[in-house]
Amino acid sequence: MGRIIAIMNQKGGVGKTTTTVNLGFALALAGKKVTLLDMDPQNHVAISLGLENGQGGLDRILLEGDGLDEHLIVVRDNLKMISAGDNLADFETVTVGGASRGKALKRAIASSSLMADDFVLIDCPPSSGLLCINAMFAADELVIPVSGDYLSLQGLSRMMQILKRAETVLGHRIRVWIVSTRMQLNRKLTEQVRLKILKYFPGRVLTTMIRENVALAECPSFGKSIFDYKDKSAGAEDYQSLAQDLLSGRTS
Repeated sequence: MGRIIAIMNQKGGVGKTTTTVNLGFALALAGKKVTLLDMDPQNHVAISLGLENGQGGLDRILLEGDGLDEHLIVVRDNLKMISAGDNLADFETVTVGGASRGKALKRAIASSSLMADDFVLIDCPPSSGLLCINAMFAADELVIPVSGDYLSLQGLSRMMQILKRAETVLGHRIRVWIVSTRMQLNRKLTEQVRLKILKYFPGRVLTTMIRENVALAECPSFGKSIFDYKDKSAGAEDYQSLAQDLLSGRTS
């Protein structure tokens, strides 16, 4: 079994989907077999890749018991994805099944071809509901994108509190990686935020900082990754470097 990583932060606008899509592409370009799972009902992973949502995906897997392999979409060499589906938000209101509801995604992965992948990246919604619980049950690692502003520090603190409580319920530790995203390196506040994160989370902050980049903001509207949209941009360079950080465990 490869590495199952949830990309999660309760704060919106920090680059979760951007990181899921472009980190996934970078790992695929490095020769790794990667699958992206869109656990956000907004379906932003599929939109970012220029795909329609009408065919269903994780909604049918979690609500109707379909197998993951039935909904795999090949994106490019080494890269597949499963979209959210139109009805994924309904899963948050499921009341039958008791505690087993939190393990639905884990069970689906265990009985699928994803067990042969090198990486499974799960894009999570900005919430702490049943969808995120499923992602944490399924994952053995967590990537938390944190942008270079003060409110992101507050969001990170809350995320770590949620994780601590979740680990008690899960019965296992989740390895945490923090990624600095949307970094404006000419701003003093950005540097201050980065230094605080390094101080309080030593050994958990991946070395590469994802710089604020126009091309990164533009590429989802064209349904492309940064590598397809502008492969010589700072965004492409940063996500290639971030992939190497994750492969080697390189931290600041």
